[in-house]
Amino acid sequence: MERYFDIIKKSYSGYWNYLKNELVNINHWDNYFYGLIAISLVVWGLEIIFPWRKNQSVFRKDFWLDTFYMFFNFFLLNLIILIALSNTAAHFFNDILSVVNLSISSFQLFDVDQLPKALGLFIFFIVSDFVQWNTHRLLHRFQFLWNFHKVHHSVKEMGFAAHLRYHWMEPVVYKSILYIPLAIIGGFDAQDVAIVHFFNITIGHLNHANLGWDYGVLKYVFNNPKMHIWHHVKHLPKHVRYGVNYGLTLSLWDYIFKTNYIPHNGRDIELGFEGDENFPKDFLHQEIYPLKK
Repeated sequence: MERYFDIIKKSYSGYWNYLKNELVNINHWDNYFYGLIAISLVVWGLEIIFPWRKNQSVFRKDFWLDTFYMFFNFFLLNLIILIALSNTAAHFFNDILSVVNLSISSFQLFDVDQLPKALGLFIFFIVSDFVQWNTHRLLHRFQFLWNFHKVHHSVKEMGFAAHLRYHWMEPVVYKSILYIPLAIIGGFDAQDVAIVHFFNITIGHLNHANLGWDYGVLKYVFNNPKMHIWHHVKHLPKHVRYGVNYGLTLSLWDYIFKTNYIPHNGRDIELGFEGDENFPKDFLHQEIYPLKK
């Protein structure tokens, strides 16, 4: 047990030092803090120049709440819980396997370091996106998980920052499920993964932005604002009552597994979920809501 406390302590101190470095040293291209700001400003600028819903305010409903969520979830959440939890979970899993003289590396299919870098990144991108697509489906299918996911679906006016409005339990679920398949592949370089991460953030921001884009024929590959708006629709027909358009970065999975749904132009559809008029409107009570349920 003492070893786990030591892992948690080192996780906190290590991430705190990393975060300070991100804030002070801006001379590295994979700076997540300023990278997030740059992507956000660009996508917000696109919203202002090419608004899909022209009557929607630049500072839309809950703009500042979502901005707070964006920085809290992307940086402070890691400092508070996520890094320590991920590290202890990884060691705990390896400790269980060690009882039978195994480790996570025993299940490794191949090492991406042995592949061309571009191919390794592509495999990482495809595997992680598919696993997260399936995880997203679980968030909608099981009531316990849906109570946490309601935070994200409480958005009533879409804008880029709505991308990162989610309950702190969501990344715990995503990362826990994603850990094993990525560990089985193994060998990912953190700096290289940053390329994929920035791409995913950009697509995610665009998906939630006030933009009427679908990318033409590429809509069958990449998620887009005209598709994702229907994921947030308040009223769905019974045959898709658990949700549609689960794609994060790729729309491909929805088209393959027939969970795609774009019945008509969704520019002015009502967003939310049944009973959202009684859902908390502030950060603290939204975080507490699923725990009370």
